[in-house]
Amino acid sequence: MLKKLVLFDIDGTLLSMNTVNRTILADALKEVYGTEGSTGTHNFAGKMDRSIIYEVLQNAGLSEREIAEKFDRAKATYIEMFRTQAKPSDVFLMQGIRELLDELSGRSELMLGLLTGNFEESGRHKLRLPEINHYFPFGAFADDGLSRNDLPLVAVEKAYRLSGITFSEHNIIIIGDTEHDIACARVLNAKSIAVATGTYSTEELRRHNPHVLYENLSRTDVVLSEILESSIN
Repeated sequence: MLKKLVLFDIDGTLLSMNTVNRTILADALKEVYGTEGSTGTHNFAGKMDRSIIYEVLQNAGLSEREIAEKFDRAKATYIEMFRTQAKPSDVFLMQGIRELLDELSGRSELMLGLLTGNFEESGRHKLRLPEINHYFPFGAFADDGLSRNDLPLVAVEKAYRLSGITFSEHNIIIIGDTEHDIACARVLNAKSIAVATGTYSTEELRRHNPHVLYENLSRTDVVLSEILESSIN
């Protein structure tokens, strides 16, 4: 019987990418809107892909209406360009991730999923490149809501459809590298495990009061023990 739902963020938590993701998004926006806006300097950390597109284009003076009119085309263009141009050499797994996923996936009492601001098709491609997509049978993505805080309930519903189990509170762990992941855990009163492998330092993450904070996820035994622990301190 499954007892725990473990939801992972992608960028900064499972993996990092070189500049190709930012470059492809800029090229897609230039093709559709004629401008990349502030894509070159914008902070993407923890944000929904949809929100990123709106923010960088509004910084270039486009109105919400102008962005919305071509949004579906821009999304499709970005995803297609990303799937054809991003290569395995563009992706770097975070320290200890493959070992951790091997251990977690072998535990029948755990169910793994994704909770990420990526669009599903581009996010899945990021995971296919280093061959870790198969660890995650489902996920909540930017396609599933307007706000990142919409995604935790989506993830719980998708987990229910697959397993028949309604996960709640102490049975859910959300692992991520930004304040937004910590906030998502609060939506469900779930356990938050923050990891300083993205753009946030341990000091910055600590200010947002995660239940657990790690420099990285390289100590598989320690992380596994924390996931299996039922109480939230």
